[in-house]
Amino acid sequence: MLRSSFAVRPTALAVVVLAAAALAVPAFATRSRAAATAVTVTATEFHFRLSRTSAPHGAVTFTLVNKGKLAHDFKIGGKKTALIGPGKRAKVTVTLRRGKFAYVCTVAGHAAAGMKGSFTSR
Repeated sequence: MLRSSFAVRPTALAVVVLAAAALAVPAFATRSRAAATAVTVTATEFHFRLSRTSAPHGAVTFTLVNKGKLAHDFKIGGKKTALIGPGKRAKVTVTLRRGKFAYVCTVAGHAAAGMKGSFTSR
């Protein structure tokens, strides 16, 4: 009798561990496939207006909308959009850790004229 109770315990423990693992896997998979946070960046001469100035850390998609009369781009986190003309749009997705990230227009003179700022990833 003593021997059979020891045999049941490891089996019961294995069932509990497997059940917990089965419940944890879908939750982990859902978090890893979370959609990127969307931020709209409106460009004019010589200013950027962001729809939000902070977002949770992780993937962030910036959509640049050029409402100015000159070509602009948007650079953040080591990535940048294409140079786009008036009335055009471009997207860039970056994965940001927690912290502050500088953004700029890389067209000569545009950042110095005011097309720059800081985005916070929390």
